[in-house]
Amino acid sequence: MKKAGLQYAFSQEHASTVFNASLRRQKALKTLAVLEDHLHDLSNLDALEIGSAAGYCTVHYAARLRHISAVDIDLGAMQHALQHNPASNVSYFVMDAQHLAFPDATFDIVICMHVYEHVPDATALMGEIDRVLKPGGVCYFTAGNRLSLIEPHYRLPLLSALPKPLSHLYLRLLHRGTYYYENHLTYWGLKKLVVGFENFDYTVRVVKSPEKFRATEVIRPHSMKQKFSILFLKIAYWLCPTYLWLLKKSKSQTS
Repeated sequence: MKKAGLQYAFSQEHASTVFNASLRRQKALKTLAVLEDHLHDLSNLDALEIGSAAGYCTVHYAARLRHISAVDIDLGAMQHALQHNPASNVSYFVMDAQHLAFPDATFDIVICMHVYEHVPDATALMGEIDRVLKPGGVCYFTAGNRLSLIEPHYRLPLLSALPKPLSHLYLRLLHRGTYYYENHLTYWGLKKLVVGFENFDYTVRVVKSPEKFRATEVIRPHSMKQKFSILFLKIAYWLCPTYLWLLKKSKSQTS
């Protein structure tokens, strides 16, 4: 469905990703490892997960947190989450992340994992994250790079780097879709997007310590891939396909 640039049926178009319980579990464990490295004990903290989809990550977060609110605009995915991934300390909401219906300074943590490119206004998204975070709260933020060689959702070379009309045409010619919703930014665009936060960059740290951060399915310790990745990030960090940043809201901020 196409309406105001919002992707209401992402779970239908990317079911193999959204409903892959083992894949989502691995992503959740990586997220928790980073959060616990920075915050240590999470058991007395409240979190918001933006783009929670079918809830397979949500229930793993819930096991470590006091409470988690999970939001998504995909009604089908949220219905699946309610049926298959309930928990006493989880609340699911169908909600547009650009207009969150939560009071200011509600959450200790916001999890925003590969979401910014799916909303028409990423600046509004980040403004809402800043608003609902408590002073000193953190946002776990993972972001794809527009200059990635392979676009992550459709696995097509240079799809995200093309102007939008060409991206739409590219999908149609290969019978992979009719409309390219995603709005990826370059490294410099992403830095501008998060300029209001203090940025704790975990990108290289995860590559250097994949066991600690539960990322061995991506980077095997002591492998040639790990060595090459570390060298690549030193030379051309701006071409990194995915960034993993922990964004902290200033303690002096009220919104």
